[in-house]
Amino acid sequence: MLGAESRLLRAGLAISPRGQENSGRDGYEAGIRQDIVRIFGRAVGPARQRPCTDWRLATRRAFSLIDAGRYEDAGALLTRAADLEPWLSDSWFNLALLHKFRHDWEQARAAGLRAVALVEREAGAPEWWNLGIAATALHDWPLARRAWRAFGLEVPGAGDPAAAVTAPSGMELGGAAVRLSPSGESEVVWGARLDPARIEITNIPLPSSGRRWGEVVLHDGVPNGERTVTRDGSGGRTTVYPVFDELELWAPSSVPTWVVLLEAARPSDRDALEKLAADAGYAAEDWTSSVRLLCRSCSESRMASTQGEEGPPPHDPHDHSAPGRSGPQGPGGTPLWSPERECGLAAPASLVQGLLDSWVADSPETRYWRDLEEVC
Repeated sequence: MLGAESRLLRAGLAISPRGQENSGRDGYEAGIRQDIVRIFGRAVGPARQRPCTDWRLATRRAFSLIDAGRYEDAGALLTRAADLEPWLSDSWFNLALLHKFRHDWEQARAAGLRAVALVEREAGAPEWWNLGIAATALHDWPLARRAWRAFGLEVPGAGDPAAAVTAPSGMELGGAAVRLSPSGESEVVWGARLDPARIEITNIPLPSSGRRWGEVVLHDGVPNGERTVTRDGSGGRTTVYPVFDELELWAPSSVPTWVVLLEAARPSDRDALEKLAADAGYAAEDWTSSVRLLCRSCSESRMASTQGEEGPPPHDPHDHSAPGRSGPQGPGGTPLWSPERECGLAAPASLVQGLLDSWVADSPETRYWRDLEEVC
């Protein structure tokens, strides 16, 4: 299966129950030989009392049903497991996971509170992280702040009664990528992290994702892939960014997405439109060069990205299509500039045509646009 990417990128998810002895994703792996459970890459010792056989069988079967999309049947089994071992934080953690997959945030919060009440450690415990996600989905800011602090993150505003009831801000988590629609025709785009569970989209997503520039999405806590960016201006230093899977749309955007065909004689002509849109408080993006297709395996691995770099992206041996690299080739196979570009625009209907006309007016001999269409 191929997915698209944006300077950009795109692709799913495998899950594994807590307290089980099988391997999987979602931030924890279990190894029978080591007899430990790995959580968020850290190892913790086994529970002081081993869960009963019925609990282990019910939990294992429940997560097989979740893999098959049978959430109702899985819920019955995980509820039975919690009845069998109510003292075990894993019982409530697994129930909270199920409710997270179902986007039943009230139930996820309730089960998460039971889980953290039984957890033997606080700092780094994923029980707190999942509770923070549920609290964020519900706009329960006092609980979200409490969860992030208990996990070990610094949340500005501690001791400020006014800040305690508002969304966390100023956490300086930097940038990241987020995989939109991870179980469907997924797309990986860049964004700014607002807090540990929310990202504001800074690319212009393709219309197939159903998402818009500037929207805020709720995302899972465990990265499902990485993107690396090497910038010449920083001495060739490479920065690694996580790729998170979207859980749901948290805050929609009223700014529509448009597609337009440009004639831009030079890269600087294309860049001028992107700057013009940015100066107006909106965005333009050259999809011809910023979008690539990746198979699921590549998308969920560590991949080099060209975010923020000048010029065309270098050849990527994992790239399964080459939008923006077709056409005439220069010396050494370097692609020559193609004046015809497919561009995404994020701007209000009242402004978009004026932006394009202003762009052409600045250099009518080298610029032209046609076939403007609202697509999302």
